[in-house]
Amino acid sequence: MVQQLDKVDVVTVGVGWTGGIIAAELAKAGYNVVGLERGAEQKTEDFLQTKDELRFDSRYELLQNLSNETVTFRNTPDMTALPMREYGAFQLGTGLGGAGVHWSGVTWRFLPYDFEIQSQTVEKYGEDKIPEDMALQDWGITYEELEPYYDTFEKTAGISGEENPFGGFRSDDYPTPPMKETPALRLFKETTTEMGYQPFMAPSANPSETYTNPDGKRINQCQYCSYCSRYGCDFGAKSDPIVTVIPTALETNNFELRTYSNVTEVLHEDGVATGVRYTDLTTGVEYEQPADVVVLTSYVLNNARLLLQSELGQPYDPETQTGSIGKNYCYQLEFSGQGFFEKQYNMHMGAGALGMAIDDFNGDNFDHSDLDFLHGGWISLRQGGRTPISSNAVPAGTPSFGREFKEQSIYQFFRMLSVGTQGASLPNVNNYLDLDPTYTDKLGNPLLRMTFDFHEQDQNLARYLAEQIEDILTEMGASDIAVNKDLGNFDIEPYQSTHNTGGVIMGDDPETSAVNSYLQMWDHDNVFVVGASAFPHNGGYNPTGTVGALAYRAAEGIEEYLSNGGGQLV
Repeated sequence: MVQQLDKVDVVTVGVGWTGGIIAAELAKAGYNVVGLERGAEQKTEDFLQTKDELRFDSRYELLQNLSNETVTFRNTPDMTALPMREYGAFQLGTGLGGAGVHWSGVTWRFLPYDFEIQSQTVEKYGEDKIPEDMALQDWGITYEELEPYYDTFEKTAGISGEENPFGGFRSDDYPTPPMKETPALRLFKETTTEMGYQPFMAPSANPSETYTNPDGKRINQCQYCSYCSRYGCDFGAKSDPIVTVIPTALETNNFELRTYSNVTEVLHEDGVATGVRYTDLTTGVEYEQPADVVVLTSYVLNNARLLLQSELGQPYDPETQTGSIGKNYCYQLEFSGQGFFEKQYNMHMGAGALGMAIDDFNGDNFDHSDLDFLHGGWISLRQGGRTPISSNAVPAGTPSFGREFKEQSIYQFFRMLSVGTQGASLPNVNNYLDLDPTYTDKLGNPLLRMTFDFHEQDQNLARYLAEQIEDILTEMGASDIAVNKDLGNFDIEPYQSTHNTGGVIMGDDPETSAVNSYLQMWDHDNVFVVGASAFPHNGGYNPTGTVGALAYRAAEGIEEYLSNGGGQLV
């Protein structure tokens, strides 16, 4: 029997960066907030003395258990989707803090172009520049409108960085200075400068100095220990939700955190959400949590899945191209080239977001008139910390095992440098999310089905960026340069990035979007869906900075909604 609980002002589904921001802001404003997190509680001290590559990098201890729940995947609608049984292309976090605990810390702002990409493209290049199968649209908000929220997130997280010469205007400097320049980063900087580009230190949530944020939360100085991506930080020196917004929310006494609470349905009646149903994973007991406002703050894929499972909003139909839930699923074009050098570089030392970047080939920062693609990507040399199990780069032609492989991998460990890119992923009408008709999770609920492939836009953009990477490595003085210029079909096996976006996209038209610029659903105005699920496309950057900014705007909108007694926000 389902147990009924007392009504609260707000319930969040998931407690990571977005759930933590929503909880902190609304709890500080005096509202009663319940945060439902299906994973375990995690604290910084849980990660003390846990720099174990086998445990976290190979066996994925901080990631979702795929035997309990996964996604199914296919490249095209005429294929049969099969469950993802092993981690590959992307990695889904679990536990309090979510992917915000095991992230690397790269924290960009999207370009002004991104938010008005459809209108600016048409204005500059004409409608024929946009392929027929590209579902490109503006976001319903401008960079100028979102900039204050970027500033708030960066100050909460203590982001380190220096100004991007191609970026939008900033109302304030980064709260902490850029990270250290290493010899490898300096080589990239000097080379790209000589090539006529404008390099700068990438923005980082691995703070360059100890920092106390506006809520009084201390984030320690990065130790450059190299254990960031897929690891929790035992120094408390990587800005994440468990050292910033979640403690802020808990200290108000207006926020109640419930772990091991798996939400299976958003309850609704006559266009109004009444609360959520969830299962206590430790006891199997089901509960109904009534609330005035329901906020979906889970991971991208889970936000879309829960709406589809709850029959909230209209599912996207790729044949008619109607409906919004599941629409515009996008990913990232992430790849790199490697080259070998006579000089040794200590690439074992590093930090998740330590890098030198150029933005000359991102967004519309370069002329696309004679090019067969739109957008671009940032190009960088990053020093995230090279670990021995997963990093055994050897020149082409070296055997993949045996004595020669061992000798070469040991010799080349400090002599290989990699230059990489993260290219934009623009929406295609045949890339989308829906519920799988065959496979279910451990509780019997349908899995999310992902239909995604790289298309001509992606192939052409990848080839262009690969050529730039090859040129840079050549100018750096590398030998045995290897750059894959053929993107091929999307393969869910090799790791690429955990930069999944879309499925519950924002806009200014209920016919083409699921939520407005406050991430409030058009057809259920007391439901807010917060996260990268709102992105109509993925830019040429990591998404977390934009996710944080949108979360602060959504929190402001929810507070306005509650204080005004409801209604659509404008």
